Amino acid sequence: MEGKMKAAVFKDIENIVVEERDIPECPRDGMLVKVVACGICGGDVRNYHNGLKDGIKNQIMGHEIAGVVVETDSTVTRFKPGDRVALAPDVSCGQCWYCKRGLVNLCLSHRMLGTHFPGGYAQYIALPSDVMHRGFIEKIPDGMSFDHAAFAETASAVIACQKYNDVSLGDTVVIIGDGPVGCLHIEVARARGAKKVIMVGMDKLELAESFGADYLFKNTDQEKVKASVLELTDGIGADIVICAVPSVAVQEQALEMVRKRGRVVIYGGVAKTKQTTQLNSNLIHYNEIMVLGAFSYPATGLADALSAIHSGKIHAEKYISAHVPLEGVVGGMELVSSGKALKVIIDPWLK
Repeated sequence: MEGKMKAAVFKDIENIVVEERDIPECPRDGMLVKVVACGICGGDVRNYHNGLKDGIKNQIMGHEIAGVVVETDSTVTRFKPGDRVALAPDVSCGQCWYCKRGLVNLCLSHRMLGTHFPGGYAQYIALPSDVMHRGFIEKIPDGMSFDHAAFAETASAVIACQKYNDVSLGDTVVIIGDGPVGCLHIEVARARGAKKVIMVGMDKLELAESFGADYLFKNTDQEKVKASVLELTDGIGADIVICAVPSVAVQEQALEMVRKRGRVVIYGGVAKTKQTTQLNSNLIHYNEIMVLGAFSYPATGLADALSAIHSGKIHAEKYISAHVPLEGVVGGMELVSSGKALKVIIDPWLK
């Protein structure tokens, strides 16, 4: 397919430029997709301010993608032109110790759309063979909008996190972080049968009110929040505390609110310049607390999220607060950072 397209290109830290580029050729064993919607992820905001992994520059960012297949190589049989598809970023190697055991999210050669491959902040994206065979591409269910399909990537990791940590009937769950991920944790915990859901946040609590948490606490006074959680749990603490915000202080706070033999889940990755935390090892030791990380999702992750949205267990329409054109990427990131929006969707064709 010949012609020109627009793309928002990450040049360097805090420098994204909209450029006119050639529409990429359909790769051998791959396909070309017209991007209709691409979400701005909190990780994108962090990368904009701190840099892409491995010091990569001059790259098209964006990994929460939905679009339409416009061209396929003759070898591709799973998809055809006109198919509506959702994409997620992870691309595994298929050969390492973790991949051979089905743990593709822990791949030793893990790569991502929007970092190692051009991403969705563009009007078209080419998917090479590696992405076709070891990435995440799913057909969008009939009747689902492109916006909702793009949002599925965000939901994928939340679903996988709670499944891995066995959130279940009767649990008291504390979620620290009131962004879209925190709100998703409310919905998923409810769907899994949690008895009591408590959200601790800062600047988006008003936006988070409609997601059904039993209690919402502003985290301006951590001691007061801790006392409130203990009071609501008869002095015992929550069964699980999920740190859904990129803050080491929150990770330390979580240990104060979880019960003995409870779980603290570090969900939000922090900036590489602030990645060291000081957890109270005596609390972990004497209370037999489990501290776990949660990153990405298994091979079924994107399909699971699309199914959850399609069935109404996750209400994607509640999260999407604004649409911006490619020229508005930085402004969209500022909306997310300021707490004025939960999820901002880029429409590459919007003028």
